[in-house]
Amino acid sequence: MPASDTLNLVGRVLIALLFLGGAVQKLSDPSQVVGMITGIGLPGWLVWPVTAFNIVAGLCLVLGPYVRCWALVLAAYCVFTSYFHWQLRADPWQVTIMVKNIAIAGGLLILAAQGPGRLTLFGRAPR
Repeated sequence: MPASDTLNLVGRVLIALLFLGGAVQKLSDPSQVVGMITGIGLPGWLVWPVTAFNIVAGLCLVLGPYVRCWALVLAAYCVFTSYFHWQLRADPWQVTIMVKNIAIAGGLLILAAQGPGRLTLFGRAPR
């Protein structure tokens, strides 16, 4: 088995941890996220579909189904959410999160281009 397949799996797991960890954070203290969401003019109930999206997307990155598609959707999601962190730029931490999201989007675009490799529960994605 090529090392690239192992590295691909490790990379997918590490990126997925960001989304799964974000879901755990939202579930443990949704009021904090609701406050952020409503502070930029969006409805607070969005915390629940966003949390579900984070869980499903994170699991799909780890397990391997439709990795290329999920990577593209997550890259767009990261760029989209960066805009909202920019709206809160008076807090330097929000700018850091924005830059992190843009960097994650870059990694996800590479994953979309390369595919999941051979180490998935669903077999190798077609090229």
